[in-house]
Amino acid sequence: MANNTITAPLGFLAGGVKCGIKKSGKPDLGMIICPTGARAAGVFTTNKITSAAVQISKKHVKNQTVYAVVVNSGNANACTGRRGLKDAVKMCSQTARLLQIANRKSQIENVLVASTGIIGERMPMKNVIAGIRKAAGGLLNSKSAGMNFTKAIMTTDTKPKMTCRRIEISGKRVTIAGTVKGAGMIGPNMATTLCFITTDVAITKPMLAKALKNAIGDSLNKLTVDGHQSTNDTAIVLASGLAGNRPIADKCPRYKKFAKALVELCDDLAKQMALDAEGATRMFKVVVKGAATQADAAKAARAVANYDLVKCAINGGDPNWGRIICAVGSSGVKLNLRKMSCKLDDLAVFKNGSPTNFDRKKASKIVSQKSHTITVDLGVGKYSDFCYGCDLGKGYVTINAEYHT
Repeated sequence: MANNTITAPLGFLAGGVKCGIKKSGKPDLGMIICPTGARAAGVFTTNKITSAAVQISKKHVKNQTVYAVVVNSGNANACTGRRGLKDAVKMCSQTARLLQIANRKSQIENVLVASTGIIGERMPMKNVIAGIRKAAGGLLNSKSAGMNFTKAIMTTDTKPKMTCRRIEISGKRVTIAGTVKGAGMIGPNMATTLCFITTDVAITKPMLAKALKNAIGDSLNKLTVDGHQSTNDTAIVLASGLAGNRPIADKCPRYKKFAKALVELCDDLAKQMALDAEGATRMFKVVVKGAATQADAAKAARAVANYDLVKCAINGGDPNWGRIICAVGSSGVKLNLRKMSCKLDDLAVFKNGSPTNFDRKKASKIVSQKSHTITVDLGVGKYSDFCYGCDLGKGYVTINAEYHT
């Protein structure tokens, strides 16, 4: 089978190890490196309280070249004060030293760092440093190495989430691969939790940043599990430039082809996250049409996807469209009830302000699928938007009630 992990693009090595950050003994430290150096771009949480890793990586990602990303799970290193910042910097410096890329102090800034896990606890740095040494000593470009990295960044995820795209640019094969972790504490405005993308495309740093921002906005930022932003949300893309294509430096056809593939990759990851959300059994897509403004369309779609009563109904296979209409009405967007409509996939359940005579068994079957689409027309304009959501079950409460213990 083909290697579809983050080591699939040319120029990348990875590894994942157990170092005792997690009490469970599961893998908890991963590393990606690009020995030849990569262009990098990042998108981070908009939460006003950010982890030490986010604060450091926001600075380091501005550098022209990045050689490595070091990631830990099991500890968020958030709300940990100056010591937390020192620990995040130390993770970068140790990685740089072991990979022999820090010939001078400033080159620590060529390493990015990310963390995920419990907020408010000190990093067990003895374990972390041991893990960095172990990971740095076992880096490979194999499928298993990429999978080991993905397993090392998981927390409440039940399965690894990754995808890969291969396209042709300038007559050269370009590979884009991504992996993501996240199953809860996910809400729009950087809803990625932790996402890492590697590619061998030759592209300038500004165009790479533009492509990432647009891709996240059209995919992962359209996902909500529980409407909550983490303090640690981070999405990073690394481009080695080794594919040999004519470098992308502006919004040319080559850029559009790459950007389209990146959106598709991120959209795939978003759907995988929705289906592996904490306690989730199914996902749904909310499409809002006929809105007065783009902002109203996005707001209404998000309101439905976040509405607990809608999520509970879907968990039970109940086609309770009244909760959908209620969620839209409570969102504060402009609407015309007499022209409003709602569909479950292609089944109309509400039209022009009144219920339709629909087949309830068919409706129940639709919402009981692994995935379905809710479409709402507000009847007041021409704008549209969408949001991904998932059902809300007992598993979500159980996981989050016992997360710290």
